[in-house]
Amino acid sequence: MDKIILDNIGKRFKKDWIFNNLSYTFHANKSYAIQGSNGSGKSTLLKIVAAYLDPTLGTVSYFSSNQPIDSQLIHSSLTLAAPYMELPEEFTPIEIVKFHLGFKSFYNDISVDTFLKIVQLDKESHKTVNQFSSGMKQRLKLGLAILSKSDLLLLDEPTINLDANGINLFQEWIKKYSSNRIIIICSNNIREEIEFCHDVINVNNFK
Repeated sequence: MDKIILDNIGKRFKKDWIFNNLSYTFHANKSYAIQGSNGSGKSTLLKIVAAYLDPTLGTVSYFSSNQPIDSQLIHSSLTLAAPYMELPEEFTPIEIVKFHLGFKSFYNDISVDTFLKIVQLDKESHKTVNQFSSGMKQRLKLGLAILSKSDLLLLDEPTINLDANGINLFQEWIKKYSSNRIIIICSNNIREEIEFCHDVINVNNFK
């Protein structure tokens, strides 16, 4: 995927406009931060880019080698980690990763065992997720999104629930696996989440 073009999009829930008249182009090999006050529509914009929501007005277009891509096919080209995404609590990390690999593959053909070591869950691999701390769950979600091959990487508040070690891991993974991707991060202006981003979109500017 070379670029994503937002053409004068707006989103309304009932009678309230969340944002409007937003035009922007995302390019491959670049990282972007979406910022704004709480409830400003950051996550809504991310879902529209992911083709999980349709804009009320305007269009979202996807291109590869300057050829349009059907939005119905976008899901196979993206990975996403967000607070509203839940892991199956009764599954072990091994089961989750094996299921995930049925849809996406890891960079460098990373094995299940190697992946679990990278996200530092190899010693917890046979425990069910409902026994995990919030930080352990977040490392697993981020690892699945960042280490999987995808043209579009979408992250919503990626450092939430992470300690200093987890934040370092997140930053290390982003640096290592950012090539040939469009990376978009929703953030509440947390430096560790956005310091590597090339540009910032503030949703508050499109009210």
